[in-house]
Amino acid sequence: MNSFEKKRCEAMAEEIAHRIFINEELFNAFCEVPREIFSPLKAHSYRLDALPLANSQWISSPLTVAKMTMALNCKDADSVLEIGCGSGYQAAILSRIIRRVFTIERIEKLAKNAAQIFRELGFSNINVRFDDGQNGWKKYAPYDRILFSAYTTQIPEILIDQLSDGGILIAPIVHNGKQFITRLIKNGMNLQKEILEECLFVPILDGKEA
Repeated sequence: MNSFEKKRCEAMAEEIAHRIFINEELFNAFCEVPREIFSPLKAHSYRLDALPLANSQWISSPLTVAKMTMALNCKDADSVLEIGCGSGYQAAILSRIIRRVFTIERIEKLAKNAAQIFRELGFSNINVRFDDGQNGWKKYAPYDRILFSAYTTQIPEILIDQLSDGGILIAPIVHNGKQFITRLIKNGMNLQKEILEECLFVPILDGKEA
């Protein structure tokens, strides 16, 4: 990342920090990940807006990425599974604060593009899988954290099974026709549920798209 990109990243991180509370670790993560490499709209990359991608997908607003990441409470977490890689920006941010990142994308083109960007950036701790994210990634389970980057009406049981005991799952879930960032904490057979705030994501879809 050149000095100009670095300055733009830092300015964006400052803008986020003025709007919501983010810890130092996440602030530094925003400074280390050039958002423009993940967005086709380079001129608008550092605005706090969601931006369109191919296949009717979006790269989340940096504010939303910040809120979702803070909700995960990543302290002491070693692994995270993301459902819905998209451009890869959320996974890249997570990779700066969690040792192992596993991300699944159902659209093959997006999965390949994200994996290529991670290689270019030298982010070697991110693993990308082309699959229906609702199946999870059993091989590397259990995960300390699970993050949905698309909204759902309910969490598949198979993903709850892949969450560590004491682990946290964050997802946009529909309640009364609106989407809310929702936190689930797994305690043995019980799930503690907390609704955080309203949000807007694209929906989780079934199957794979080659």
